[in-house]
Amino acid sequence: MESLLVLVGLIVLAIPVTILVLLVSQTRLRRRVEHLEAQILSLGGALPEPKSEQPSQSTEAPDKASKPAPWAKPEAPTVEPAAERAPPAAVVFREDRLAALGSWLRENWFYAVSALSLALAGIFLVQYGVESGLLPPSARVGAALLFGAALIAAGEVIRRRYGDDETSATAYLPSVFSGAGLVTLFGGVLAARQLYDLIGPETALVAIVAIALVGLVLGWFHGPLLAAVGLIGAFSAPFVVGGTSENPSWLYAYFFLAATLGLVIDTVRRWAWISVLTLFGAYSACLLLVLSAPLTEAAYLVCVSALAVIAITIPVRRLWPNHGGAMISSVLWRKKGDAWPEFPTRLGFAVVAVSAAIVSLHWPDSFGEFWLSVTLLSGLTLGLMVWGRRAEALQDATALPALGLIWFVLMHGWDSGIVFRQFAETYAETPEADYPWVVTLLTVLGAVVSLAAAWRSLRARSYAAVWAGAAAVFAPAMAIALEVGWHPATVIGAYPWALHAIALGVLMVVFAERFARVDGENRIRPALATLSALSCLTFACVIVLSSAALTIALVAMVVVAAALDRKFTLPPMAWFIWAGVFAITVRLVLNPGLDWAGTAPIIEMVLVYSVATVGFVLGWMLLWPMDRPVAKLLLESAAWATGGILLSLLLERWLQSFGEGNATNSHWGLSLLAIIWLLLAFAQVQRFELGGKLNYARYLLAIFFAGHGVLRLGQALFDANPLLSPVAPPVLGPPVLNTLAVAYLMPALAIGFSVWRTHGTPLWIKRASWGVAGVLASVWLGLMIRHIWQGAGGMFEGNGVTQPELYTYTMALLVIGAVLFYQSLARRSDVMRKAGLAVIGLAVAKVFLIDIAGLGGLIRVFSLLALGLALAGLAWLNRWAKLRHSPHFAEPLDH
Repeated sequence: MESLLVLVGLIVLAIPVTILVLLVSQTRLRRRVEHLEAQILSLGGALPEPKSEQPSQSTEAPDKASKPAPWAKPEAPTVEPAAERAPPAAVVFREDRLAALGSWLRENWFYAVSALSLALAGIFLVQYGVESGLLPPSARVGAALLFGAALIAAGEVIRRRYGDDETSATAYLPSVFSGAGLVTLFGGVLAARQLYDLIGPETALVAIVAIALVGLVLGWFHGPLLAAVGLIGAFSAPFVVGGTSENPSWLYAYFFLAATLGLVIDTVRRWAWISVLTLFGAYSACLLLVLSAPLTEAAYLVCVSALAVIAITIPVRRLWPNHGGAMISSVLWRKKGDAWPEFPTRLGFAVVAVSAAIVSLHWPDSFGEFWLSVTLLSGLTLGLMVWGRRAEALQDATALPALGLIWFVLMHGWDSGIVFRQFAETYAETPEADYPWVVTLLTVLGAVVSLAAAWRSLRARSYAAVWAGAAAVFAPAMAIALEVGWHPATVIGAYPWALHAIALGVLMVVFAERFARVDGENRIRPALATLSALSCLTFACVIVLSSAALTIALVAMVVVAAALDRKFTLPPMAWFIWAGVFAITVRLVLNPGLDWAGTAPIIEMVLVYSVATVGFVLGWMLLWPMDRPVAKLLLESAAWATGGILLSLLLERWLQSFGEGNATNSHWGLSLLAIIWLLLAFAQVQRFELGGKLNYARYLLAIFFAGHGVLRLGQALFDANPLLSPVAPPVLGPPVLNTLAVAYLMPALAIGFSVWRTHGTPLWIKRASWGVAGVLASVWLGLMIRHIWQGAGGMFEGNGVTQPELYTYTMALLVIGAVLFYQSLARRSDVMRKAGLAVIGLAVAKVFLIDIAGLGGLIRVFSLLALGLALAGLAWLNRWAKLRHSPHFAEPLDH
């Protein structure tokens, strides 16, 4: 009974195959009719009236002429409106074909039912013999086999005598009979094996393979239906036959041969979807086999890699593939009217992707499997570079196994694979153990792939710069994967591992020299190789240098990149400068960052930040006469920010030397930290004018930095303010030149200077910044006055206000108002005039509301006198200004 269910399953699988075959046939017929109608109309003739809906009784032999591939470009007819509206020929399954499927099923569904009925008749013939017991088992099987052979013979007779063309009355009948006969033969063999045990598994397998070959050969003449039935039978035979084997690895060779046969048939007949069915069946059969026999994993990996090779070569009938046309990646920027990638290109790309994914995601259980996976992935990569150099449409497929190789190496270290564990434990028990070569071999392999990419770039007719970029990136990427996943320096030592990076840098210098020799004035490829060389040297510095030395080395690399650009005109150096500025900023601020700067030796700290500042300025000066707006703006903003950070750190370290108070929680310590974050925020604001999608990242960084700065300023204004907190750290220094100026005046000056220097600052940011700067300056002025009269010990507001202090506040307000008012007249600024009037109004309110009640004696008199004289003078100044600016005023001021 299980065998019957298997046969029914095969029939169900064959039904969609049959539908696709009929769909393709129907579409071809419609295309030929439309073509003939268009030719008749172009010649001035009339279309014949349809006489009957019955099929033609023509007995002419089918057209034996070879048909073009579905992906081939059709020859343009004289007039063919339908063809002009059709989608590209490279698209195998299209909307019009799906519509044709529904139409065909409505009119010809009885063909599929007929094939199903005949196949079930053969199966029930065997079942009848079982139920009745009239025939011995061998006779029952023989009857089924004879019935199947008779159906195949009937189909062949019909094909030869009456034809199987779409225009004949016997269309589809040969395929119906022969397909049912094949299913019946499969059923007879399965019954002989599983129902009656008349034959062994080996004999049953040979018989089913033979039937599958018969189906493929018949499919060559009858059409894709029989070829599909033969393929399904061939791939499913080992699983339905049964049997046991200690090492079924030889079945991978069988599946490979079956896939080869299916691709060979389709490369002649050009059905296209038969190739897809062949490869789908091959991959599925191999997967089922490896799941049932895990010990065959090595053979499984070899088989799926070999499937990628034949899927590239057989469809184009070339030992050296020559896929032309568009690449798969070109679909991303495809415009209306551009050509689609052809079917062999799509098939090859898909199979390479599947094989690379299987091998790279496979987890090796032994040392040999690890190196087998590495060999297969590198073999696919190098093969597509060298062996597939003529297949320009498959250039982008090379990236798939290359990325898979890097991923495989990275993950094998992260997840502690068997080879990684052996490498990491090399010297754990035996310090005298031999040098572990695995990391060196993988680095050399990366260099070999880069060499192949450089060779391909030198011989490429297109995308030469892309291949040069691959050569410059792959080997360093392999080394970085080893560093991240394997940590070689902890096993072989920092200096030996750094030598690997230096060797890769030397290789990149060789690439740069070769590219420069060939390209002349075109500097893109030498620039890419030079960038890679600088990156390799930077990587070596990361491995061996200390924290401070590494930062200085990165600064030196940025300056070298700017100098190389200035000397040899290498625009891509801006990429390295961008990355270098980012890396240096991260090291100066985050890791090791400001925490390190607060505790490191003062000389070392000054050396690092001053070298960074000088390096940024030097790089900016080198690029100043060149058209490098991005790099110059990055270097300029980084120089200002780093210089400000250095001054803030120096002032903080100097104030810490007094040994009074807690620098971390003091008003001046918090403000100095706020200045650093605000300078970083304004550096991002300055870069807004670069535009592009990276501006979104700059907005986020500016918000992040400014948020930290405002938070620290808020803590300095409230939590650590000596006026508001009696336990706040004391004010250090003499009047005016003390930590109050550091805490409140310096941030105001830093914000104002940054706004004034950054020309592209948005208006709302300018206004907000000027407002914050004004508030901070006012706070400093008020606290400075209180410090003058009260001293450091009387800053807390609970100590009250003296009369001289109160009078000084009034005079300060009057002076500030007068200055603002005068500047408004000089600059003709209505905003400053209103601000001056507001400050003067505040002074007037203070005098009448506070001073009269709080002051006494001559101080009260002088306060009112000063207010009166100031207001009289300002009134005269305001009157003169209005007359001065009036068009009727013609006299000078002294008149």
